[in-house]
Amino acid sequence: MYGLIGKLLAAPGKRVDLLEILMEGNARMPGCLSYVVAIDPASTDGIWVTEVWDNKDSHAASLQLPRVQQMIARARPIIAGFGERFETEPLGGVGLLPQTVAAED
Repeated sequence: MYGLIGKLLAAPGKRVDLLEILMEGNARMPGCLSYVVAIDPASTDGIWVTEVWDNKDSHAASLQLPRVQQMIARARPIIAGFGERFETEPLGGVGLLPQTVAAED
């Protein structure tokens, strides 16, 4: 599995507008196992997006979907910036099938 956790910063006073656009992105996408949009309670403009995909290629392919391209175009003008961004390798959890833990070198 492939995971992404990223922080977006909305333009001042535009967080609700950006949240509404991001929530429209919750429609099923091939390979998307989880897509969660959350308010950052420590920031008036912060939004966290947590995603889990079956693999990295599925995430990359999703960015080419017409509806995702439209969502990005609508969101871009009200995104003031980005904060932290983390790539992860999810092993399982509620709603996810458990993965085998590989031995570390």
